[in-house]
Amino acid sequence: AFFKESFIDELAQAAGIDEVQFRRNLLQRHPRHLAVLDAAVKAAGAAPAGRAHGVALHQSFGTIVAEVAQVSVDGSEIRVHKVWCALDCGIAVNPNIIAQQMESAVVFGLSAALFGEITLKNGQIQQSNFHDYPVLRMNQAPQVETIIIKSAEPPEGIGEPGVPPIAPAVANALFKLNGKRLRSLPLRLS
Repeated sequence: AFFKESFIDELAQAAGIDEVQFRRNLLQRHPRHLAVLDAAVKAAGAAPAGRAHGVALHQSFGTIVAEVAQVSVDGSEIRVHKVWCALDCGIAVNPNIIAQQMESAVVFGLSAALFGEITLKNGQIQQSNFHDYPVLRMNQAPQVETIIIKSAEPPEGIGEPGVPPIAPAVANALFKLNGKRLRSLPLRLS
C-alpha cells in the first residue's frame, strides 16, 4: 500500500490532476472503492492553514479502506492531527468494534510509519524493548473518525485493514507540505 498509494500520488502530480480526482478516474468500474474514497474525502473537507491532507486507499482481508490524514510539520517533527477512515467491510456486524479496530490500526500503523526501525551495530540489534523502540504515545495519537459504508455484502476482515493506508496517506500529505517525496519507512524529514 505504501508504494502503490505513494506512486498513485506521483502519477497524479505528473499528469497535472488532483490526486483525489485521479483516483476517482481509476475507480470508475469499482463503485465500492469509489464510495469509500468519496466518504473519507467528504468527511475530511479542506485542510486548515499550515496543515495538509494526504489520501490513500487500500483493500485487504476483503475490506476496502480509504484514509485521509491531516498532517503538519514543525521543524523535523511530523504531527498527524486527525485521520478520517472510511471503509466497506460488508455487513457491519458490530460498528463499535469496527471503529475501535480502525482507531487501533491507525495508531499501530503510525507507530510503524514514524518510528518503526530496527538498527544493527556490530551485528547486534540495538532495540531490546519499548524503552529504546519508540511507538506512538497517547499525546501523539490523532483523533480518528470512522465512517462505515452501509453494505449488503458478506462481512469481511476488520482487524488489520486500517493499517496499510496510513503510511502513504501521511507521506502524501508531507509532499503537499514540503514538496519532497519520502520513499522509505520510517518517514523522516531530515
